Order: sequence, then C-alpha cells, then structure tokens
Amino acid sequence: MPPQSSAPIGRKPAARLLAWYDRHRRHLPWRADPGVTPDPYRVWLSEIMLQQTTVATVGPYFARFLERWPTVGALAQADLDDVLHAWQGLGYYARARNLHRCAKAVVAAWDGRFPDTEEALRSLPGVGEYTAAAVAAIAFGRKATPVDGNIVRVIARYRAVGEALPGAKARIVDLAREFTPNERAGDFAQALMDIGATICTPRAPKCDLCPWRGDCRALAEGVPDAYPVKAAKKPRPVRHGIVFWTLDRKGHVLLRRRPEKGLLGGLMEFPSTPWRARPWALADAVPEAPAAAAWRLLPDAVEHTFTHFHLKLAVAVGRTKAASVPDATWCAIDRLGDHALPTAMKKVAELVRYSS
Repeated sequence: MPPQSSAPIGRKPAARLLAWYDRHRRHLPWRADPGVTPDPYRVWLSEIMLQQTTVATVGPYFARFLERWPTVGALAQADLDDVLHAWQGLGYYARARNLHRCAKAVVAAWDGRFPDTEEALRSLPGVGEYTAAAVAAIAFGRKATPVDGNIVRVIARYRAVGEALPGAKARIVDLAREFTPNERAGDFAQALMDIGATICTPRAPKCDLCPWRGDCRALAEGVPDAYPVKAAKKPRPVRHGIVFWTLDRKGHVLLRRRPEKGLLGGLMEFPSTPWRARPWALADAVPEAPAAAAWRLLPDAVEHTFTHFHLKLAVAVGRTKAASVPDATWCAIDRLGDHALPTAMKKVAELVRYSS
C-alpha cells in the first residue's frame, strides 16, 4: 500500500466533506441559502444550463431567463423561438428545445410542480439520469447521487480509479453512491461539485486545502493529476459545405429553419449544401442553392468545431430576382439579431460583412 498522508481522517468521508461545505460553499444564483427551501425550477433550470458549460458563462443567462420566465408555467407559455433566441451562446440547442418541452410537460402532467423522485423526473423531456438525480437530491432532499464531470474527477482521484474513461464511469458512479449519506444528499452532491470546481481542479489541484486529502489515494501516490485516466481521443473528422448568402432586390438575406430533429434543430440558418467529408466545388453545389443567382465564392471560409467534427463552410454570395423562396424567409441584415442563429451562421454573417 502507498504511504498515506498524515492529515487527520477522523470522520467518515461524507461528514468531512459536509463540514467543509458548511464553511466554504460557493454562493451561486441558483443555490438556496442555508435553511432556505430550494426552488425546484431554479435547480432544474441551472442544471440544464450547466451541462457542457461553465458557471461563469451560465450566470448571466440564468438571470435573464428568470427575469423573463420566473416560473416553469411562464416558460411553458413562451414561444419556442424566443427561448432559442435567449439560449444563443450556450450551445447544444437540443437542450433549449427540451427545456421548453419539459416545462410544458410539468404544467400539463404535474400541475406546474416538478415531481420529486428520480424515476418521475426521468420521465420528463430532456431529463436524464444525472439531471434527475441532481434535482431529486438538491431540490427535494432525496438520497440520490448526481455525477457530473467535477464529481467524476474527485472520485476517480480519491479512489485512484485506474480504468480509463468513459469505461470507468459506471464504477465511479457506484463509488459515489457508496459515499452518499442518507441525510443532506443534495448538500453532499453540491459539496463534491464545489471541491471539483475550486480545489480538485483538472490541473494543479490544491490538495492541501481538500478535506479528503488524508485518505486520497491519488495524492498518496503523488500523482493526483494522473486521474481520471482518459482514453486517447480520436481525431475529429472534417466536414465541408457551401453556404448561400442569398440577397433579394432590397438587400435582404434569405433564412430558413433547420429541421426540429438533428444538429442545431429548430434554429435558423442561411441555406447551404449538406455537410459532407469531401469539399464542394461551386458547380456541384449550385443545384443545392435555394434560388437562381450568379454565385461567387468568397476567398475565405468559416470554420467551426462541434463536439464530434470540424466544419468548414465556404460562402457563395448571390442576388436573386425571386420574390419568395419555399420554406424560407427574407430578413433585413440589420435584423439578423432577432433570429436564433447558431454560432456557425453568425460567423458566416461576420465573414460576409468583412468581405463586403
């Protein structure tokens, strides 16, 4: 066995962590103060927003959402386009669509009140295993164990889990459940999140400040940064497309809505070819154009990275005589901000602006 730290370990892991949390908890806009009953709507909204996003990024969005839609009932009555527009910048837009669907389901099936068990919460749109556990534990005090990226890192180091992610995830979840106390499960989960965010950081962890330092196996080995073990990343493939910046006689640009299902579902875009592995020649792409025009390619292209691939978009500019285009709409260029445009399309607009 590797030598253990000399730091005292008197109480059980959960008790030590909760004692640390009572002194050092972060003050976050969605987190209830000690002694205050948490608002399930705030807990759920924050957990959906925080997926794949940082606390610093989410803060302003959370405040704006609450100001505009202070209750789940208000959010359920909102127009989806308004929700998508307010979500711009948080990415992963399927979360915004599911957020809206979930609000409607809570109103329709649960009389505007979130269910308080993991099983019932998982029945809601966009609520998976992690979110259900987080809401059940934090909002309702249920013994549940949410395991996010911060918690994965803390537990993997605490027990020196040598198996690589993502295969090790199931074991790490089981270990986290073993540590979860019967009482204050929500505080315990938030304490793990805080440890991961402020102490047990991905690089240069502040182990001397950690309440678990006395029996952390990774620290005892002297290599806390080595955990969690991650499998080698596969290179992201590259996809190519040509976007058609289509202008009418008034100088308005053409927009269309992407299909509800799939990547960037329900958002607005400038019409484009399908995205494929090999680059497009303009002559090959013209049959995909939304209208007849004398197309010319801009010399530069847009690049954007999604989770699973890199995207390179050439931009073809043309003016059409068509007064209308099926399943599309004309928009004044200075009103593009009124629409829910994904980041890749905003980059297209910027490229055109700087190329003019």
